[in-house]
Amino acid sequence: MSNIVMHIDVNSAFLAWTAAYEEQLGRERDIREVPAVIGGNEENRHGIVLARSIPAKKYKIQTGMSLMEARQLCPNLLVVPPNYQVYVRASKALREYLNTYTPIVEVFSIDECFIGFTDLSRDEGVKLAHKIKDSIKEKFGYTVNIGVSTNKLLAKMAGDLEKPDKCHTCFSEEIEEKLWPLPVEELFMVGRKTKHKLNRWGIYTIGDLARADYRLLHRFLGAHGRMIYAYANGIDSSTFQPAPPMKSVGNSSTLKYDVTDRDTAHAIILSLVEMTAWRLREGEMMCKVVRVGIKDKDFNYISRQKKLPYFTDCTKDIYKNIRDLFDKHWDGRPIRQLGVSVADLERTQFKQLSMFQDRNMLNNEKLDKVIDSIREKYGDTSIIRGVFANRDISPILGGYPDDEYPGMTSIL
Repeated sequence: MSNIVMHIDVNSAFLAWTAAYEEQLGRERDIREVPAVIGGNEENRHGIVLARSIPAKKYKIQTGMSLMEARQLCPNLLVVPPNYQVYVRASKALREYLNTYTPIVEVFSIDECFIGFTDLSRDEGVKLAHKIKDSIKEKFGYTVNIGVSTNKLLAKMAGDLEKPDKCHTCFSEEIEEKLWPLPVEELFMVGRKTKHKLNRWGIYTIGDLARADYRLLHRFLGAHGRMIYAYANGIDSSTFQPAPPMKSVGNSSTLKYDVTDRDTAHAIILSLVEMTAWRLREGEMMCKVVRVGIKDKDFNYISRQKKLPYFTDCTKDIYKNIRDLFDKHWDGRPIRQLGVSVADLERTQFKQLSMFQDRNMLNNEKLDKVIDSIREKYGDTSIIRGVFANRDISPILGGYPDDEYPGMTSIL
Protein backbone atom coordinates (compact mmCIF):
# COMPACT_ATOMS: atom_id res chain seq x y z
CA MET A 1 0.00 0.00 0.00
CA SER A 2 1.14 3.54 -0.71
CA ASN A 3 -0.05 7.10 -0.97
CA ILE A 4 -1.96 7.71 -4.20
CA VAL A 5 -2.68 11.21 -5.51
CA MET A 6 -5.12 11.95 -8.33
CA HIS A 7 -5.53 15.17 -10.27
CA ILE A 8 -9.08 15.70 -11.55
CA ASP A 9 -9.42 18.15 -14.47
CA VAL A 10 -12.76 18.88 -16.18
CA ASN A 11 -12.31 18.86 -19.96
CA SER A 12 -13.17 22.32 -21.41
CA ALA A 13 -15.00 22.99 -18.18
CA PHE A 14 -17.06 26.06 -19.01
CA LEU A 15 -18.19 24.58 -22.30
CA ALA A 16 -18.82 21.12 -20.82
CA TRP A 17 -20.78 22.46 -17.87
CA THR A 18 -22.84 24.66 -20.18
CA ALA A 19 -23.61 21.70 -22.45
CA ALA A 20 -24.60 19.50 -19.50
CA TYR A 21 -26.80 22.29 -18.13
CA GLU A 22 -28.51 22.80 -21.49
CA GLU A 23 -29.13 19.07 -21.73
CA GLN A 24 -30.83 19.13 -18.32
CA LEU A 25 -33.00 21.99 -19.55
CA GLY A 26 -34.05 19.90 -22.54
CA ARG A 27 -32.22 21.78 -25.29
CA GLU A 28 -31.57 19.62 -28.33
CA ARG A 29 -28.25 21.13 -29.39
CA ASP A 30 -24.92 19.91 -28.02
CA ILE A 31 -22.35 22.68 -28.21
CA ARG A 32 -19.58 20.11 -27.75
CA GLU A 33 -20.33 18.61 -31.17
CA VAL A 34 -20.06 21.83 -33.24
CA PRO A 35 -17.47 24.61 -33.54
CA ALA A 36 -18.44 26.54 -30.42
CA VAL A 37 -16.84 28.65 -27.73
CA ILE A 38 -17.82 30.14 -24.42
CA GLY A 39 -17.11 33.82 -24.92
CA GLY A 40 -17.78 37.10 -23.22
CA ASN A 41 -19.97 39.81 -24.66
CA GLU A 42 -17.88 41.99 -26.97
CA GLU A 43 -20.14 44.96 -26.36
CA ASN A 44 -19.42 44.57 -22.66
CA ARG A 45 -15.64 44.56 -23.28
CA HIS A 46 -15.31 40.87 -22.46
CA GLY A 47 -14.85 39.58 -26.00
CA ILE A 48 -12.42 36.68 -25.51
CA VAL A 49 -12.63 32.89 -25.81
CA LEU A 50 -13.02 31.29 -22.36
CA ALA A 51 -13.45 27.68 -23.54
CA ARG A 52 -13.68 25.89 -26.90
CA SER A 53 -15.15 22.70 -28.26
CA ILE A 54 -13.05 20.01 -29.93
CA PRO A 55 -14.44 20.96 -33.38
CA ALA A 56 -13.44 24.58 -32.65
CA LYS A 57 -9.88 23.46 -31.84
CA LYS A 58 -9.59 22.13 -35.41
CA TYR A 59 -9.87 25.73 -36.60
CA LYS A 60 -6.86 26.66 -34.41
CA ILE A 61 -9.06 28.64 -32.03
CA GLN A 62 -7.25 29.20 -28.74
CA THR A 63 -8.43 30.04 -25.23
CA GLY A 64 -7.78 33.73 -24.57
CA MET A 65 -8.12 34.65 -28.24
CA SER A 66 -10.42 37.53 -29.10
CA LEU A 67 -13.80 36.56 -30.50
CA MET A 68 -13.03 38.67 -33.55
CA GLU A 69 -9.98 36.52 -34.30
CA ALA A 70 -11.93 33.34 -33.59
CA ARG A 71 -14.67 34.30 -36.06
CA GLN A 72 -12.07 35.02 -38.71
CA LEU A 73 -10.81 31.45 -38.30
CA CYS A 74 -14.35 30.02 -38.22
CA PRO A 75 -17.10 32.29 -39.65
CA ASN A 76 -19.88 29.94 -38.49
CA LEU A 77 -18.59 29.82 -34.92
CA LEU A 78 -21.26 29.47 -32.23
CA VAL A 79 -20.57 31.86 -29.33
CA VAL A 80 -22.32 31.03 -26.07
CA PRO A 81 -22.23 33.55 -23.21
CA PRO A 82 -20.78 32.39 -19.87
CA ASN A 83 -22.99 31.46 -16.93
CA TYR A 84 -20.72 31.69 -13.90
CA GLN A 85 -23.39 30.67 -11.42
CA VAL A 86 -23.77 27.34 -13.25
CA TYR A 87 -19.98 26.87 -13.14
CA VAL A 88 -19.77 27.51 -9.42
CA ARG A 89 -22.60 25.08 -8.69
CA ALA A 90 -21.08 22.45 -11.00
CA SER A 91 -17.67 22.81 -9.36
CA LYS A 92 -19.12 22.41 -5.88
CA ALA A 93 -21.22 19.42 -6.94
CA LEU A 94 -18.11 17.72 -8.32
CA ARG A 95 -16.15 18.29 -5.11
CA GLU A 96 -19.02 16.97 -3.02
CA TYR A 97 -19.14 13.85 -5.21
CA LEU A 98 -15.38 13.30 -4.88
CA ASN A 99 -15.82 13.51 -1.10
CA THR A 100 -17.83 10.29 -1.31
CA TYR A 101 -14.60 8.54 -2.32
CA THR A 102 -12.20 10.29 0.05
CA PRO A 103 -12.25 13.14 2.56
CA ILE A 104 -8.90 14.31 1.17
CA VAL A 105 -10.00 16.78 -1.53
CA GLU A 106 -8.05 19.94 -2.26
CA VAL A 107 -9.22 22.64 -4.67
CA PHE A 108 -6.70 23.75 -7.29
CA SER A 109 -8.99 25.91 -9.43
CA ILE A 110 -12.67 26.08 -10.34
CA ASP A 111 -12.27 23.08 -12.68
CA GLU A 112 -9.37 21.20 -11.07
CA CYS A 113 -8.72 19.50 -7.77
CA PHE A 114 -6.48 16.93 -6.14
CA ILE A 115 -7.71 13.95 -4.16
CA GLY A 116 -5.61 11.67 -1.98
CA PHE A 117 -5.70 8.09 -0.72
CA THR A 118 -3.45 6.53 1.91
CA ASP A 119 -4.47 2.88 1.62
CA LEU A 120 -4.35 1.98 -2.08
CA SER A 121 -1.86 0.05 -4.16
CA ARG A 122 -0.90 1.54 -7.50
CA ASP A 123 -3.04 -0.96 -9.40
CA GLU A 124 -6.00 -0.23 -7.15
CA GLY A 125 -5.45 3.49 -7.64
CA VAL A 126 -5.50 3.20 -11.44
CA LYS A 127 -8.65 1.07 -11.39
CA LEU A 128 -10.35 3.53 -9.05
CA ALA A 129 -9.35 6.47 -11.28
CA HIS A 130 -11.07 4.85 -14.26
CA LYS A 131 -14.13 4.18 -12.11
CA ILE A 132 -14.29 7.81 -10.93
CA LYS A 133 -13.83 9.13 -14.48
CA ASP A 134 -16.60 6.95 -15.87
CA SER A 135 -18.95 7.64 -12.97
CA ILE A 136 -18.54 11.43 -13.36
CA LYS A 137 -19.42 11.12 -17.04
CA GLU A 138 -22.49 9.02 -16.24
CA LYS A 139 -23.67 11.10 -13.28
CA PHE A 140 -22.99 14.65 -14.52
CA GLY A 141 -22.84 14.33 -18.30
CA TYR A 142 -19.33 15.69 -18.91
CA THR A 143 -15.83 14.24 -19.06
CA VAL A 144 -12.71 14.67 -16.95
CA ASN A 145 -9.06 13.74 -17.20
CA ILE A 146 -7.47 12.02 -14.22
CA GLY A 147 -3.75 11.84 -13.55
CA VAL A 148 -2.51 9.27 -11.06
CA SER A 149 0.79 9.28 -9.18
CA THR A 150 2.32 9.52 -5.73
CA ASN A 151 2.58 13.32 -5.55
CA LYS A 152 0.59 16.30 -6.81
CA LEU A 153 3.13 17.47 -9.38
CA LEU A 154 3.33 14.13 -11.17
CA ALA A 155 -0.44 13.60 -10.92
CA LYS A 156 -1.05 16.95 -12.62
CA MET A 157 1.52 16.28 -15.32
CA ALA A 158 0.00 12.84 -15.94
CA GLY A 159 -3.47 14.28 -16.32
CA ASP A 160 -2.23 16.64 -19.04
CA LEU A 161 -0.57 13.96 -21.19
CA GLU A 162 -3.56 13.33 -23.47
CA LYS A 163 -7.12 14.67 -23.48
CA PRO A 164 -10.10 14.35 -23.27
CA ASP A 165 -11.73 11.65 -21.14
CA LYS A 166 -8.48 9.87 -20.23
CA CYS A 167 -6.70 8.42 -17.23
CA HIS A 168 -2.90 8.47 -17.19
CA THR A 169 -0.18 7.56 -14.72
CA CYS A 170 3.23 9.11 -14.18
CA PHE A 171 5.01 7.24 -11.42
CA SER A 172 8.68 7.82 -10.66
CA GLU A 173 9.88 5.03 -12.93
CA GLU A 174 7.83 6.49 -15.81
CA ILE A 175 9.29 10.00 -15.66
CA GLU A 176 12.07 9.38 -18.17
CA GLU A 177 9.67 7.88 -20.72
CA LYS A 178 6.60 10.12 -20.27
CA LEU A 179 7.87 13.42 -18.89
CA TRP A 180 11.38 14.05 -20.16
CA PRO A 181 10.63 14.08 -23.93
CA LEU A 182 8.06 16.91 -23.50
CA PRO A 183 8.95 20.53 -24.35
CA VAL A 184 10.24 22.31 -21.27
CA GLU A 185 7.36 24.83 -21.34
CA GLU A 186 4.91 22.00 -20.62
CA LEU A 187 6.39 21.56 -17.16
CA PHE A 188 4.23 23.10 -14.47
CA MET A 189 5.53 26.55 -13.42
CA VAL A 190 7.69 27.06 -16.52
CA GLY A 191 6.21 30.16 -18.14
CA ARG A 192 7.03 31.96 -21.37
CA LYS A 193 9.86 34.07 -19.93
CA THR A 194 11.47 31.11 -18.19
CA LYS A 195 11.17 29.04 -21.37
CA HIS A 196 13.12 31.63 -23.37
CA LYS A 197 15.85 31.76 -20.73
CA LEU A 198 16.14 27.99 -20.64
CA ASN A 199 16.20 27.76 -24.44
CA ARG A 200 19.12 30.23 -24.52
CA TRP A 201 21.01 27.82 -22.28
CA GLY A 202 20.28 24.87 -24.59
CA ILE A 203 17.46 23.49 -22.44
CA TYR A 204 14.53 22.57 -24.71
CA THR A 205 12.91 19.54 -23.07
CA ILE A 206 11.98 18.60 -19.52
CA GLY A 207 14.71 15.96 -19.73
CA ASP A 208 17.25 18.65 -20.59
CA LEU A 209 16.15 20.55 -17.50
CA ALA A 210 16.34 17.45 -15.31
CA ARG A 211 19.95 16.86 -16.43
CA ALA A 212 20.97 20.54 -16.35
CA ASP A 213 23.59 22.08 -14.08
CA TYR A 214 21.77 22.67 -10.80
CA ARG A 215 24.23 25.39 -9.77
CA LEU A 216 23.59 27.31 -12.99
CA LEU A 217 19.82 27.18 -12.47
CA HIS A 218 20.19 28.27 -8.87
CA ARG A 219 22.56 31.11 -9.78
CA PHE A 220 20.41 32.67 -12.52
CA LEU A 221 16.86 31.69 -11.50
CA GLY A 222 17.18 31.48 -7.73
CA ALA A 223 14.44 29.64 -5.83
CA HIS A 224 12.40 29.28 -9.00
CA GLY A 225 15.31 27.47 -10.66
CA ARG A 226 15.59 25.06 -7.75
CA MET A 227 11.87 24.38 -7.88
CA ILE A 228 11.59 23.63 -11.61
CA TYR A 229 14.74 21.47 -11.42
CA ALA A 230 13.03 19.41 -8.72
CA TYR A 231 9.80 19.26 -10.76
CA ALA A 232 11.68 18.07 -13.86
CA ASN A 233 12.96 15.20 -11.74
CA GLY A 234 9.47 14.44 -10.39
CA ILE A 235 10.23 15.73 -6.89
CA ASP A 236 7.37 17.43 -5.03
CA SER A 237 7.11 17.43 -1.24
CA SER A 238 3.89 19.43 -0.94
CA THR A 239 1.13 18.03 1.24
CA PHE A 240 -2.63 18.33 1.17
CA GLN A 241 -3.78 21.49 2.89
CA PRO A 242 -7.16 22.14 4.49
CA ALA A 243 -9.31 24.66 2.67
CA PRO A 244 -8.40 28.15 3.91
CA PRO A 245 -11.14 30.00 5.76
CA MET A 246 -13.06 32.47 3.62
CA LYS A 247 -11.62 35.91 4.35
CA SER A 248 -13.66 38.00 1.95
CA VAL A 249 -16.29 37.76 -0.77
CA GLY A 250 -16.09 40.04 -3.78
CA ASN A 251 -17.58 40.73 -7.15
CA SER A 252 -16.65 43.15 -9.93
CA SER A 253 -17.47 43.88 -13.54
CA THR A 254 -15.99 45.88 -16.39
CA LEU A 255 -18.88 47.89 -17.76
CA LYS A 256 -19.96 47.85 -21.39
CA TYR A 257 -19.91 51.65 -21.48
CA ASP A 258 -18.42 54.36 -19.30
CA VAL A 259 -20.94 55.27 -16.61
CA THR A 260 -21.30 58.98 -15.88
CA ASP A 261 -24.48 59.23 -13.79
CA ARG A 262 -24.99 58.29 -10.17
CA ASP A 263 -28.33 56.50 -10.68
CA THR A 264 -26.83 54.01 -13.13
CA ALA A 265 -23.80 53.47 -10.89
CA HIS A 266 -26.13 52.71 -7.97
CA ALA A 267 -28.01 50.11 -10.05
CA ILE A 268 -24.75 48.43 -11.05
CA ILE A 269 -23.57 48.36 -7.45
CA LEU A 270 -26.86 46.69 -6.47
CA SER A 271 -26.45 44.05 -9.19
CA LEU A 272 -22.94 43.28 -7.88
CA VAL A 273 -24.13 43.17 -4.27
CA GLU A 274 -26.90 40.72 -5.23
CA MET A 275 -24.33 38.05 -6.07
CA THR A 276 -21.95 38.97 -3.26
CA ALA A 277 -24.62 38.81 -0.55
CA TRP A 278 -26.03 35.57 -1.96
CA ARG A 279 -22.58 33.94 -1.77
CA LEU A 280 -22.15 35.28 1.75
CA ARG A 281 -25.40 33.64 2.85
CA GLU A 282 -24.58 30.46 0.98
CA GLY A 283 -21.37 30.22 3.01
CA GLU A 284 -23.35 30.85 6.20
CA MET A 285 -21.24 33.92 6.89
CA MET A 286 -21.86 37.52 7.90
CA CYS A 287 -19.67 40.55 7.30
CA LYS A 288 -18.67 43.63 9.23
CA VAL A 289 -16.62 45.44 6.55
CA VAL A 290 -17.85 46.59 3.13
CA ARG A 291 -15.70 47.86 0.26
CA VAL A 292 -16.16 49.54 -3.09
CA GLY A 293 -13.64 49.74 -5.92
CA ILE A 294 -13.87 52.27 -8.75
CA LYS A 295 -11.79 52.30 -11.95
CA ASP A 296 -12.28 55.28 -14.24
CA LYS A 297 -11.96 55.46 -18.01
CA ASP A 298 -8.26 56.31 -17.68
CA PHE A 299 -7.69 53.17 -15.55
CA ASN A 300 -7.16 55.13 -12.35
CA TYR A 301 -8.35 52.96 -9.45
CA ILE A 302 -9.44 53.68 -5.89
CA SER A 303 -10.73 51.34 -3.20
CA ARG A 304 -12.46 52.45 -0.02
CA GLN A 305 -13.92 50.50 2.89
CA LYS A 306 -16.17 51.01 5.86
CA LYS A 307 -16.50 49.07 9.11
CA LEU A 308 -20.05 48.48 10.30
CA PRO A 309 -21.05 48.44 13.99
CA TYR A 310 -22.72 45.03 13.48
CA PHE A 311 -22.52 41.84 11.38
CA THR A 312 -24.90 41.43 8.47
CA ASP A 313 -25.67 39.25 5.45
CA CYS A 314 -28.61 41.33 4.23
CA THR A 315 -28.52 42.42 0.57
CA LYS A 316 -30.30 45.71 1.22
CA ASP A 317 -28.09 46.56 4.18
CA ILE A 318 -24.84 45.77 2.36
CA TYR A 319 -26.00 47.69 -0.71
CA LYS A 320 -26.98 50.79 1.29
CA ASN A 321 -23.59 50.97 3.01
CA ILE A 322 -21.58 50.39 -0.18
CA ARG A 323 -23.74 52.91 -2.05
CA ASP A 324 -23.06 55.53 0.64
CA LEU A 325 -19.35 54.72 0.45
CA PHE A 326 -19.44 55.17 -3.33
CA ASP A 327 -21.28 58.51 -3.07
CA LYS A 328 -18.70 59.79 -0.62
CA HIS A 329 -15.65 58.96 -2.73
CA TRP A 330 -16.69 59.08 -6.42
CA ASP A 331 -15.30 62.25 -8.01
CA GLY A 332 -17.61 62.17 -11.03
CA ARG A 333 -15.10 60.79 -13.53
CA PRO A 334 -16.57 58.32 -16.07
CA ILE A 335 -16.47 54.80 -14.60
CA ARG A 336 -15.08 51.82 -16.53
CA GLN A 337 -15.24 49.19 -13.78
CA LEU A 338 -17.01 48.81 -10.43
CA GLY A 339 -16.30 46.27 -7.72
CA VAL A 340 -17.78 45.45 -4.34
CA SER A 341 -16.61 43.16 -1.57
CA VAL A 342 -17.26 42.29 2.06
CA ALA A 343 -14.75 41.24 4.70
CA ASP A 344 -14.22 40.66 8.44
CA LEU A 345 -16.39 37.58 8.11
CA GLU A 346 -17.86 35.56 10.92
CA ARG A 347 -19.79 32.32 10.88
CA THR A 348 -22.51 32.69 13.50
CA GLN A 349 -25.28 30.30 14.39
CA PHE A 350 -27.17 32.98 16.24
CA LYS A 351 -27.28 36.61 15.20
CA GLN A 352 -27.22 39.33 17.83
CA LEU A 353 -29.60 42.18 17.09
CA SER A 354 -28.09 45.66 16.90
CA MET A 355 -29.59 49.05 17.70
CA PHE A 356 -27.75 50.41 14.60
CA GLN A 357 -29.71 48.31 12.12
CA ASP A 358 -32.83 49.18 10.19
CA ARG A 359 -36.03 48.22 12.05
CA ASN A 360 -37.12 46.23 8.99
CA MET A 361 -33.83 44.30 8.79
CA LEU A 362 -35.26 41.03 10.06
CA ASN A 363 -37.97 41.13 7.42
CA ASN A 364 -35.39 41.94 4.74
CA GLU A 365 -33.26 38.99 5.83
CA LYS A 366 -36.24 36.65 5.59
CA LEU A 367 -37.01 38.06 2.15
CA ASP A 368 -33.39 37.42 1.06
CA LYS A 369 -33.67 33.76 1.98
CA VAL A 370 -36.91 33.38 0.04
CA ILE A 371 -35.32 35.04 -3.01
CA ASP A 372 -32.27 32.77 -2.69
CA SER A 373 -34.43 29.65 -2.70
CA ILE A 374 -36.42 30.81 -5.75
CA ARG A 375 -33.26 31.60 -7.70
CA GLU A 376 -31.68 28.32 -6.72
CA LYS A 377 -34.68 26.42 -8.03
CA TYR A 378 -35.71 28.46 -11.08
CA GLY A 379 -32.59 30.39 -12.12
CA ASP A 380 -30.70 33.50 -11.14
CA THR A 381 -32.99 35.91 -13.00
CA SER A 382 -36.28 34.20 -12.13
CA ILE A 383 -36.93 37.01 -9.68
CA ILE A 384 -35.35 40.46 -9.98
CA ARG A 385 -35.68 43.83 -8.30
CA GLY A 386 -37.90 46.42 -9.93
CA VAL A 387 -35.02 48.84 -10.48
CA PHE A 388 -33.76 46.54 -13.26
CA ALA A 389 -37.05 46.33 -15.14
CA ASN A 390 -36.76 47.76 -18.66
CA ARG A 391 -33.12 48.73 -18.07
CA ASP A 392 -30.05 47.70 -19.98
CA ILE A 393 -28.37 46.46 -16.80
CA SER A 394 -28.08 42.83 -15.79
CA PRO A 395 -29.84 42.23 -12.45
CA ILE A 396 -26.90 40.09 -11.32
CA LEU A 397 -23.41 41.05 -12.47
CA GLY A 398 -19.99 39.53 -11.99
CA GLY A 399 -17.81 36.54 -12.77
CA TYR A 400 -16.84 33.39 -10.96
CA PRO A 401 -15.50 33.90 -7.44
CA ASP A 402 -11.71 33.60 -7.47
CA ASP A 403 -11.56 33.87 -3.71
CA GLU A 404 -13.22 30.46 -3.36
CA TYR A 405 -10.50 28.84 -5.45
CA PRO A 406 -7.13 29.32 -3.74
CA GLY A 407 -5.36 27.21 -6.37
CA MET A 408 -5.55 29.87 -9.06
CA THR A 409 -1.89 30.30 -8.19
CA SER A 410 0.49 27.46 -7.44
CA ILE A 411 -0.18 25.37 -4.37
CA LEU A 412 2.38 22.71 -5.25
